Amino acid sequence: MKVKTNDTVLVITGKDVGKTAKVLAAMPKENKVIVDGINVQKKHKKARSAQEVSSIQNQSGPIDASNVMVVCPFCNKATRVSYKIEGDKKVRVCKKCGAILEPKKEIKEAKKATKKKTKKESAEKSAEAK
Repeated sequence: MKVKTNDTVLVITGKDVGKTAKVLAAMPKENKVIVDGINVQKKHKKARSAQEVSSIQNQSGPIDASNVMVVCPFCNKATRVSYKIEGDKKVRVCKKCGAILEPKKEIKEAKKATKKKTKKESAEKSAEAK
């Protein structure tokens, strides 16, 4: 599934078409996502004790992942997602501008992991040369 939690998405079909919001949860096995403020449903909550109050709450329901498109944070356009291999990590890439859609933390961690390996390898090579 090309949509992940915390992505900004644009709804392309359904009753909330044209709205942009953040993904709260992704369910890849069901191919569904829960988007903040999209597909709002009423939930009747019954009081379980004398101190609690019954209420009707609004909650976001799941929608199919094919009904949303990821919005690129760099070009601010709804785009399809492609994949690219950087080092030993597979990253998502914007089809329109070519920017990497992954959070910067994950990219930095991947780069640090590759740098550590190269430092160890260079240390071993210098030890073998002596």
